[in-house]
Amino acid sequence: MKQETTERKPLIRVEHVRKVYRMGEEKVVALDDVSLSIYKGEIVCFLGTSGSGKSTFLNMVAGLEKPTRGEIYIGEIPIHKLDEEKVTLFRQKNIGFIFQAYHLMPMLTALENVSMPLIFRGVEKKEREKQAREMMKAVGLEGYEKRKPTQMSGGQQQRVGIARALVGTPKIIFADEPTGNLDTNTTREVMTLIVDQVKKNGQTLILVTHDRTIADYADKVVTIQDGNIIRVEEKEELKEDQR
Repeated sequence: MKQETTERKPLIRVEHVRKVYRMGEEKVVALDDVSLSIYKGEIVCFLGTSGSGKSTFLNMVAGLEKPTRGEIYIGEIPIHKLDEEKVTLFRQKNIGFIFQAYHLMPMLTALENVSMPLIFRGVEKKEREKQAREMMKAVGLEGYEKRKPTQMSGGQQQRVGIARALVGTPKIIFADEPTGNLDTNTTREVMTLIVDQVKKNGQTLILVTHDRTIADYADKVVTIQDGNIIRVEEKEELKEDQR
């Protein structure tokens, strides 16, 4: 009698990834033989100092850069093999980004900024605006639809950035130092907001930060140093460390 297997398949598989940058005649190893699996619905935090390789890892998985060596799969899609056109289409359909510097379009209203990803997915204007309004309400910005970024606080701008990343419910959200420009209280509000939304929608969240307090929101914390993963802590381990 065959034994049934209940092993989960990872959503993201990173296998022996190495990234080397050439600066003149010098070689800089940003990632050195990194392997990791990330599962659907997980909140994973990459923790490390500046230059540790954490942002490079994010760029590799998002298909923004190609590894020097190794393989990266999202589902069964070999991200490392896709050409620029195919990887761009994949990102538009499956990935949302939250940035430290917000990266909002200053000439557009908050509503127009939030609805922008839906343009690339071919959603009609009426439906785009409907979804964008709903997402702005979800992040606490109802009534701010017509404001330009310059008319909003840093915390409000980051909420617009979060709404833009989450609209259309992409499978994966990448957040690169999402609270780096925010004060402590706003950081807590923003992180709670992000985590609540991704859990509600069953999305996978990958955070990159140097701030250990941000790591407290994660299911899994991956510590990176000098291009190597030196520790992977699961939720139970994190609880033990905090006792």
